[in-house]
Amino acid sequence: MDVVLIRHTSVGVPKGTCYGWSDVPVADTFETEASETKKNLGSVKFDAVFSSPLTRAKKLAAYCGYDSPFIDERLKEMNMGDWEMRLFDEIDDENLHKWYDDYMHLAATNGESFPELYARVSSFLDELKTRPFDKVAVFAHGGVLICAGIYGGLFAEEDCFKHLVPYGGIEQISI
Repeated sequence: MDVVLIRHTSVGVPKGTCYGWSDVPVADTFETEASETKKNLGSVKFDAVFSSPLTRAKKLAAYCGYDSPFIDERLKEMNMGDWEMRLFDEIDDENLHKWYDDYMHLAATNGESFPELYARVSSFLDELKTRPFDKVAVFAHGGVLICAGIYGGLFAEEDCFKHLVPYGGIEQISI
């Protein structure tokens, strides 16, 4: 099965804001970015379309012609817990520096770790493999695309953040 993963467009929050599970608005550049994403998707026909429940993913899916994707909670971005909607530079939490030193294993305070994110994305992809689809689209988030890339063998966990697709970008895996 081919899985085409699409990252949402830029968000309308100040640079440096921690916004994982928060349902933030899209940036004013949405139309321009979404138009480019739609063009890059081309006329591919999908057997099924899935989306994160967060508006920034669903809005791009709708713009690309998929008004009623299957919504799956496992496709949400990493939960950043107490740090949600705070500027990283203004977070006064002793755990922040520990997380900076080991973000691949530690969670944000009252949030989720990368292994937990990977486990839920893997659960989604494991279940997807049991479905009778040949080509699927998934509208989601950078962290989800990174996990899917690891799962699909595109790159190793050790250097996965070097492979983060840009806002509105597309990644494809075969499962």
